[in-house]
Amino acid sequence: MAGDDFAGTVAVVTGGSTGIGFATVRGFARGGGSVVFCSHDHQTVGTAQEQLAEFGDAVTGTTADVRSSDDMRRLIDLAVERYGGLDALVCAAGVQTYGTVEDTSEDGWHRVIDTNLTGIFLAAKYAVPQLRARGGGSIVNISSVQGFAPQPRVLGYSVSKAGIDALTRSMAVDHAVDRIRVNSVAPGPVRTPLVTVDGSPDGPRHTDPPVSESYGRMAEPEEIAVVVTFLASKATSYVTGTTVRVDGGMLTDPGRVLLS
Repeated sequence: MAGDDFAGTVAVVTGGSTGIGFATVRGFARGGGSVVFCSHDHQTVGTAQEQLAEFGDAVTGTTADVRSSDDMRRLIDLAVERYGGLDALVCAAGVQTYGTVEDTSEDGWHRVIDTNLTGIFLAAKYAVPQLRARGGGSIVNISSVQGFAPQPRVLGYSVSKAGIDALTRSMAVDHAVDRIRVNSVAPGPVRTPLVTVDGSPDGPRHTDPPVSESYGRMAEPEEIAVVVTFLASKATSYVTGTTVRVDGGMLTDPGRVLLS
């Protein structure tokens, strides 16, 4: 199977209504797969469903909060009931807040950890039995270069993303016997609402510091999604427990995006 051949594959994508998640949903569907995606925001789910109308009944959007165990159970059950099973889970839901350990509120800390890290734990908890029932499958988690080399004032976000990579390795070890591969993708700056504008307590702001043209460019969501779908495919049947950096060379020359 090539990285873009998903005929007969059933995938679930959290955070699938915008950004990297949306591009991933489109990638699976273009490859012939069936996809259930979710967001906590019903408006973006509706908009995404309209934008994916060309795929007909092969794509189903639903409102679900990754912080809710009941919602994640319902999400996985929906994929199994509608399409007959589950072969891949992509966890792309995420939020970003700004602050140091001193000025990050407890509510802000819990919001980012519960969404970015616990959300993957909950989705995987209900996905693993269904993947095992299909004889194996793939989980791909979206982490970040911030988990390797944080910028200033992204305490909760960087901790959550480092945790995702550790969670990925642990799940890879635990579920190799089930033929379930677990990997993560660590993007650099990507042109998505999360990166260009965020919901920090002191109002929307652009990336801090911004990515300027002199340092290269932001990636487009599709450039990350193609790596995600590749890792979800059988073409990477011998890859598990790995974090793939897709950062334009940022960590090769720290703080600088090399590609223009």
